[in-house]
Amino acid sequence: MRTSGIFLHPTSLPSPYGIGDMGTNARWWIDLLSSKRQTFWQICPLGPTGYGDSPYQTLCSFAGNTLLISPDILLDQGLLADEDLRAFPNLCENFIDYGAVIREKEKLFLTAFNNFVHNDQFLHYCENQKWWLDDYALFRVIKEIQLGNPWWLWEGKFRLRDQRALKEVVNDHNEKIMYHKFLQFLFDNQWNELRTYAASKNIQIIGDLPYYTAYDSSDTWAEPHFFEFDQSAKPLRVAGVPPDYFSATGQLWGNPLYRWDEMKKDGYSWWVRRLKKTLELVDLIRLDHFRAFESYWAVPADHTSAVHGIWEKGPGIDFFQSVKRQLGELPLIAEDLGVITPQVLDLRNEVGAPGMKILQFAFDGKPDNPYLPYNIDQNSIAYTGTHDNDTSMGWFNQLDDQERKRVCGFLGCTPANFLKNFLRCVYSSPSEICIIPLQDVLELDSTHRMNTPGTFGGNWNWRFTKEMISEGKLKRIEKYSVIYGRVANSGDN
Repeated sequence: MRTSGIFLHPTSLPSPYGIGDMGTNARWWIDLLSSKRQTFWQICPLGPTGYGDSPYQTLCSFAGNTLLISPDILLDQGLLADEDLRAFPNLCENFIDYGAVIREKEKLFLTAFNNFVHNDQFLHYCENQKWWLDDYALFRVIKEIQLGNPWWLWEGKFRLRDQRALKEVVNDHNEKIMYHKFLQFLFDNQWNELRTYAASKNIQIIGDLPYYTAYDSSDTWAEPHFFEFDQSAKPLRVAGVPPDYFSATGQLWGNPLYRWDEMKKDGYSWWVRRLKKTLELVDLIRLDHFRAFESYWAVPADHTSAVHGIWEKGPGIDFFQSVKRQLGELPLIAEDLGVITPQVLDLRNEVGAPGMKILQFAFDGKPDNPYLPYNIDQNSIAYTGTHDNDTSMGWFNQLDDQERKRVCGFLGCTPANFLKNFLRCVYSSPSEICIIPLQDVLELDSTHRMNTPGTFGGNWNWRFTKEMISEGKLKRIEKYSVIYGRVANSGDN
């Protein structure tokens, strides 16, 4: 069945609290998608962000981003009072000031925690999730004790997990540990209610699972034997990608690499837990950096760019067969962008996961370009662009005259009506699913870009306001979904 949807990370939703959340406006957004006959809402990873605010560099692969907790829901539950919300300052509506949001929301969360009575539901949650929650809460508390430093700069007894030292923290800071568990409990409940609401409106959520985890995370601190560390917990090599479309010197991500040989010994248990936890939150999983399951780029930890690395073999089909034996068939999407070899395509085909086709990548003038619509196969997801691309208007405006002429020639349009035809091209593609970033639905320029890979600062902070929503532009999306058979009973219109 052909379907369509819109990409929007929840942080970008409108709200009076400086960042999007899981409250009333999230339900309004789901209603909007449903009313325009969309099937999917695609989001970035939902984990707690650390330094740089990237959802792809989270403090834990199993935890939720508590900044998404809705204060209005806490008010309804009696955990906050009207005066608590009235005291919240007016923050920017179309830009996330993470420092201010963290500071002000923390005040509300502490008040809610002080008003909370530990009930059976909470205690059951703590027991049921202790396999990751205990380490995560302890990690957050020690991080605070160690003045916010990354864990590899902690005192040796904490860095290397001396059991006596850890027990002392648990005994001396139990309330702070319970506070972090409480926040995860809130996130879990609010997200589950939101996902249930989405399902009631026939909206499915496409989530995102980063291939790597952040160095400064409870994952690497709690289970260092799964990562390429030396005896002092320093990375031997780190992750990145070689020079590509996005960067002439490649991208040096700095994430620690996995010891796949160690992970294989216990049936990739860490990954199985991670996938299972993600499927508790979303309906489909986009596997970020899929190509690394075949081969990944390894860069010596002391290098300052990703240019001089080597390709190392990933776990390959053995990983997916092991996961399938333990979890059954999984609804996966392969993010197969970047340096893609026949071996990567073979693995993707063997796994059976659809790949991604980005229309912005299609216009290099070569007729065999794999992103041109006539070269796309049905088992794929078509996009105008992703969170890593410029908006389509921004991309088009920055093309030179010859490139712009090539795009317009293919689309049969003029620069004045480029975007309308660009969207139509994606909707009419053979791909089973097409996803459009909201910025492209609203015809926004480069100032509304979500992320610029390889840069630091100014990313992940875009938001929209309800005043930016244009009924006419949304009706266009609905119209294209109907015309190109991407809604149920499309022949009725």
